[in-house]
Amino acid sequence: MSPSEIDALDARLLETMRAHPRVGLTELARLLGVARGTVQARVDKLVAREVIADFGPTVRPARLGYPVLAFLSLQIAQGLVAEAVQHLQTLPEVLEVHGTSGSSDLLCRVAARSTDHLQEIIATVLASPAVHRTDTSVVLSTQVPYRVEPLIRAAPR
Repeated sequence: MSPSEIDALDARLLETMRAHPRVGLTELARLLGVARGTVQARVDKLVAREVIADFGPTVRPARLGYPVLAFLSLQIAQGLVAEAVQHLQTLPEVLEVHGTSGSSDLLCRVAARSTDHLQEIIATVLASPAVHRTDTSVVLSTQVPYRVEPLIRAAPR
């Protein structure tokens, strides 16, 4: 099995953990019908391989008072991506940043309290000399929420 593949037990383990995020190892072992030590070893390996990224709760920004979700596509000055990323990391409303190909260099997911607050965030982003231009798309609704279960089921084994 290559480092990027999972087997059937790993897939069942991941699906069960996603379905029951607060489950302990002993209960996980019972649900899967395997020894607790096996579950512990598998979880440890999946963490070491970075298949499992975290064990934290999924927090909804809207429930924290940030109901406006937007994606900002940023065009960055030549050679200043690191400076732009450093600036973006100082903004608590920036949830994630991805390097992209195409007409923009970075794609940011941002949470805001209101559209006026979003405008302030955009102005703060543009205040960096590393950022040339932004293009903003405001999320009106989420049609398919973040999910990995179909990917787990489709993963090579």
